[in-house]
Amino acid sequence: MDHPSPPVHERPESTEKAPVYRVAVIQMHPKPMQLEANYQSAENFIRSAAKHDATLAVLPEYHLLNWVPHDPKFKEACGQWQTYLDRYRALAKECNICIVPGTILELHDAGADTELLLNIAYFIDNTGDIVGRYVKKNLWGDIERLHLTSSSTDPHPVFDTPLGKVGLLICWDLAFPEAFREMIRQGAKIIIIPTFWTLADCSKAGLGVNPSAEALFLDSMLTARCFENTCAIIFANAGGPPGKGYAGLSQVCVPYAGAITRLGSSAEGMAVVDLDMKIVEDAELNYQVRADLARADWHYGYQHGGGEAKL
Repeated sequence: MDHPSPPVHERPESTEKAPVYRVAVIQMHPKPMQLEANYQSAENFIRSAAKHDATLAVLPEYHLLNWVPHDPKFKEACGQWQTYLDRYRALAKECNICIVPGTILELHDAGADTELLLNIAYFIDNTGDIVGRYVKKNLWGDIERLHLTSSSTDPHPVFDTPLGKVGLLICWDLAFPEAFREMIRQGAKIIIIPTFWTLADCSKAGLGVNPSAEALFLDSMLTARCFENTCAIIFANAGGPPGKGYAGLSQVCVPYAGAITRLGSSAEGMAVVDLDMKIVEDAELNYQVRADLARADWHYGYQHGGGEAKL
């Protein structure tokens, strides 16, 4: 007996021309406390990205120092943040490329009662101007909460950039879908996530079930977030020598396709890919996530900041 095919609900495709951005995702190995050497490595990657005509280069979280807060010279090194931020601004202008320099640890009011250590992601445009700044909100357990100050209840910002409206998140923020919803309601269509995510972030119990649990977490969440928010994600994770717990897996993801480029191991490297924003536009026309969020009869009792949802 023949069974009828399920009904097909046709959705229109976008007829407007959408931009294509060439982006470079850089999977660096941040060597502990080697500030200048790490910067030079980052600069070399960025110059290479510019030679490949990339519009944007993205580095990992903690790329200048690694995460070694108990090192007696760690805070002193964090106090040099302005020097390196200025160098990235000059590099962006020289190379005519936008840069998200992973995260930069900033020590403010050192030794005072008001001392703060902040983990900050910047978006630097190709003229060297800072057009975006985000302080990490969701800190990873006591490992970070004992040292860093969160952006707490501040709304997630969205920035006007040469790549359109962009949101910035950092590492563990990926686990919170609320962060994405807050930004796409403000019109963000690209979310950039510098990360220092390791396989060892999993508990012993979890590793007993699946030694690659964190890799599964990353690949699953990145794909899911693209679909459920009809956005593109640029994810730059730290890399390092095999067997040292680095997860790597830096990638650029879009709806429909998932990862359009992916560094499949923990090794240092860079991937350059053309990000076609028509995929994002077509996905929204199909799934209408943003349209639902904008409805006056939105079903859920909570609301996200940023005013009216923007398609």
